[in-house]
Amino acid sequence: MRVNGDPLSLAPALRRIISTVDPEQPVSNIGTMDDILDVAIADHRQQMTLLGTFAGLALLLASIGLYGVLSYAVTQRSREIGLRIALGATAASVVRMVVGRGLLLTGTGLAIGLAASWALTRLMKNLLYGVQATDATTFAAVTALLATVALIACWLPARRAGRVDPIVVLREE
Repeated sequence: MRVNGDPLSLAPALRRIISTVDPEQPVSNIGTMDDILDVAIADHRQQMTLLGTFAGLALLLASIGLYGVLSYAVTQRSREIGLRIALGATAASVVRMVVGRGLLLTGTGLAIGLAASWALTRLMKNLLYGVQATDATTFAAVTALLATVALIACWLPARRAGRVDPIVVLREE
């Protein structure tokens, strides 16, 4: 039944009408369609919440890992970076070099990840609700999000590399 207002307020009248038509017909578990749908998709909602939580955690760990790798690379290459700056490289060119290397790694990872996720969408088709497994908008949004997070994770060590004092670095040995 479609009603305006509170649908459960009509439950006694609905029971009376059904009992006048067929007194032997039991009427129980009267509820709204929203309640029925909530119960029906509760498992899917819980799975998607858990999947989203783990995806967020994976994004955090990937960004920390990328930051760690680039930070370590900047530390290992500090003499080279100091020498480049001593020979006339600008801080902007050093930052571009470090960010470029990080984004090259990110681009490779994104290409592999996009290909793998596109191939594995059939496995998740039953878990998705309201979106196609091969939704181009979702793929583009996730790629943009990952690229943005990677850019930030690359920029932090690159900024530090751009501020390397060549005299201090070259004196260390």
